Amino acid sequence: MIVEAAGRLFFAPGSVRVSMDDLARELGMSKKTIYRHFPDKRSLLAAALDRQFAAVERTLAAAAQDAQGQPFGARVQRFLLAAGSELGRIGAARLAAGRGDAVLRQYVEQRVDAVVYRRLDELFWDGHRQGLLSAPPELLSEITRGALERLLTSQLPRDLDRTAADLLRAGVDTVLYGAIRPAHPGHPGHPGIGEEQLEAVIPTARDEEVGP
Repeated sequence: MIVEAAGRLFFAPGSVRVSMDDLARELGMSKKTIYRHFPDKRSLLAAALDRQFAAVERTLAAAAQDAQGQPFGARVQRFLLAAGSELGRIGAARLAAGRGDAVLRQYVEQRVDAVVYRRLDELFWDGHRQGLLSAPPELLSEITRGALERLLTSQLPRDLDRTAADLLRAGVDTVLYGAIRPAHPGHPGHPGIGEEQLEAVIPTARDEEVGP
């Protein structure tokens, strides 16, 4: 209950600095009771971050499961749409972690790398082993990481009156279809993904589904 409430307060969009007094009022309990479970604010924030990342892992695992058996390009796109959505959620956590606490900021960066980007690297290496990539997987991973992170902090979606998901989808098309070889070399054009696949709903794990 304490960790769940901390997550709601610490990572709410547009939230300002949240104190332990704020959390105590939210829970209707004393700070002394909270400190019996967590010795300081950093330990409580770390526990709330762990809960957030558990939800991210569930989402990405569900996206990978749903994409099994699909063409490689569809698998990449489905993963990136799910990852982009989840990195948006982590953006609030990263901001909170970076408020004067370099240790927590580093912790968030390490978890993003382990939970999201390591999976992305594995996906590109899988495509490389299948002979489906015309560019080094390391290069594609680096380009895609930068595009994801930049898009999530950019004003471009607002300027173009498009959602971040729309622009992410277009960016994936632009970057990846030049690198992914068609499954049938004699077939003209790239292995594009149909609109029905693009509109597939990405499963998103809710925080309340993740155990303490």
